[in-house]
Amino acid sequence: MSQLNDISLVAQVVVFRNTRAFDSLVRKYQSQVRRFFLNLTLGDTELSDDLAQDTFLKAYTHLASFKNLSSFSTWLYRIAYNVFYDYIRSRKETSDIDLYEVDRVHYTEQENVGRKMDIYEALQELKEIERTCITLFYMEDVSLEKIADIVEVLVNTVKSHLSRAKRKMADYLNKNGYERNR
Repeated sequence: MSQLNDISLVAQVVVFRNTRAFDSLVRKYQSQVRRFFLNLTLGDTELSDDLAQDTFLKAYTHLASFKNLSSFSTWLYRIAYNVFYDYIRSRKETSDIDLYEVDRVHYTEQENVGRKMDIYEALQELKEIERTCITLFYMEDVSLEKIADIVEVLVNTVKSHLSRAKRKMADYLNKNGYERNR
């Protein structure tokens, strides 16, 4: 039912230029997209908001290209994934400042800061593709098949990334005072 509603909203935007229909899509998915970016950016709220805004802007301008070959959420996450990697590529080309380090210093107002920081530190140990897979699977509850579509790899490759990422995070957390629950 949700997918039909999404398709209906997309059709209203594309055919009738109904911006309220797009607003409904934004309200439905903005928390998920923002949380996805929060985990990829290791807690940088301002950057996450900027990337989420870019994602929805790109989604709006390219909505006519949505062909319903996958769910709208998969299509939207694919755009978000590309927005993040565009940001990473541009950052590597132009920035000498470690923005993640600066944000970690200023990220002290949240509750459970220590635990969150440790998780973000563990996430930082991962390659971007591993972090993306972990975030989508464990934090966004996206299926393996949808993750494979989003990052454009085979399902078994997603499983490998998840396995490696879990091992790396567990090792990091174990070295930093957390005990494994078996």
